[in-house]
Amino acid sequence: MADALLEVEGVVTQYGPVIALHGVSFRVDRGQIVTLLGANGAGKTTTLRTISGLLRCTHGHVKLHSDSKELVLSKMSPEQIVKVGVVQSPEGRQVFADLTVDENLEMGAYTRRDRSGIKKDKERVEEYFPVLGQRRGQAAGTLSGGEQQMLSIGRALMARPRLLLMDEPSLGLAPLITREIFDIVQTINREEGITVLLVEQDVSLALQVSHHGYVLTTGTVVLEGSSERLRADESVRRSYLGY
Repeated sequence: MADALLEVEGVVTQYGPVIALHGVSFRVDRGQIVTLLGANGAGKTTTLRTISGLLRCTHGHVKLHSDSKELVLSKMSPEQIVKVGVVQSPEGRQVFADLTVDENLEMGAYTRRDRSGIKKDKERVEEYFPVLGQRRGQAAGTLSGGEQQMLSIGRALMARPRLLLMDEPSLGLAPLITREIFDIVQTINREEGITVLLVEQDVSLALQVSHHGYVLTTGTVVLEGSSERLRADESVRRSYLGY
């Protein structure tokens, strides 16, 4: 499909004998923010880990439409997937605590060799997140939760993603910090055209910032539509929005 950047087709993923994803299918259109919704255990994080190659699907395919080529991500290693522009900002931030902020950003660019481009991208990240420039030489483990989340996103941006996978970016953060981070994510999406696939526990916020959404229940997509339509859907409101 011409405007689909990512297509997930009939994906089955297992943890040993336990099937976590039961034939999941969805698409992420180029330039959009798409959110995956669902209760804990619905398979949202498993889906992101399957796309990024950290888990292997036993059936189905994950495909990236890159320029004129179709790349089958489900046959590639995690490092190859990063190199073609699919990069994850993981749940729990997972910064390198003993490394400085600057060294963490450098780690995000580990697949690249263009030093001048890396320098420019670091400056760009610090424009989005000025606090990272102020904390450049500070150990990442000493940052606040919000600052670590900014660093996690900044590190992902250093890989120059076509598709940014974001797993629970608001986890443990104050609402004001969460709103600030999502405002920046929307700016990145709008100004740089970076496509975003978002898993977020704050369903109301996720539907505010995204264009399209998919609802997962026990490893299956049960509902999909524009974020506006999902916000108006009574079953979504009752199950996830509390009204």
